[in-house]
Amino acid sequence: MENLIHIKDVRHAYQTETGPLPVLDGLEISVDEGGFVAVVGPSGCGKSTLTRLIAGLMRPDTGEVWLHGDIVKSPRATVGMAFQNPVLLEWRSILKNVTLPLEIVPTKLSKAEQEDRARYLLSLVGLEGFEDKRPSELSGGMRQRASLCRALVHQPEVLILDEPFGALDAFTREDLWQTMHKVKEKEPFTGVLITHDLRESIFLADQVVVLSGRPARTQYVLDVPQTGPRDLEHLYTPEAAEMLAILRHQIEIAQGRAPEGSPPPEDAGAPAEPAH
Repeated sequence: MENLIHIKDVRHAYQTETGPLPVLDGLEISVDEGGFVAVVGPSGCGKSTLTRLIAGLMRPDTGEVWLHGDIVKSPRATVGMAFQNPVLLEWRSILKNVTLPLEIVPTKLSKAEQEDRARYLLSLVGLEGFEDKRPSELSGGMRQRASLCRALVHQPEVLILDEPFGALDAFTREDLWQTMHKVKEKEPFTGVLITHDLRESIFLADQVVVLSGRPARTQYVLDVPQTGPRDLEHLYTPEAAEMLAILRHQIEIAQGRAPEGSPPPEDAGAPAEPAH
């Protein structure tokens, strides 16, 4: 299967008053077309920087970001993004918030077709009947559903999710996890999820990439055996417990709380193959 996204030996540093602050150090990540990769790691290790590089909002100091066989050098219309803060415009209805990207990204859809597509997506995520509401009239979970629709309305090849469910309560978050599987089944995309929730990573993704502490490199890659749609019972299986134990141990290594190369807990089972 073809890599739709390939992060190749990427290094990046931010300039500060005290000098360069390295955040990425030889980062290597590949995502197959139609795949869904979750990226986890310590706070401040460069996960959000990675999303901006993929979207073309910034360029690395060295190395390359490839998207569909082309080096990313500028913002790409084929990328959709959803963030922890939905940032919906209060003076626009939910329907008009969702259609906003179609006013920016070139489209052949008529105004009626644009609204039909937005209504379809809102129905898909359970917001049918809320099209004319204002953002302040919706709950946090509902606003995040609308934000997801806005990110998908222009049918992007790549969907970047930067901790979109992090501020939600546990029940709403789990409900949205299941919605994500439903959406991906109906609206295929290649996904990159940034998250601090290890349960979320193994429930949504086909593969979990663990970044090291800053400056980040690819420390570990875990393949999730069950791909595609799944239910919450998946999180309570022995296999899920094993994967979570492995990922927690890798995070401890990334945080410097466990020595690099140390084995996972004895009851975690055999680890996935480490990244090379």
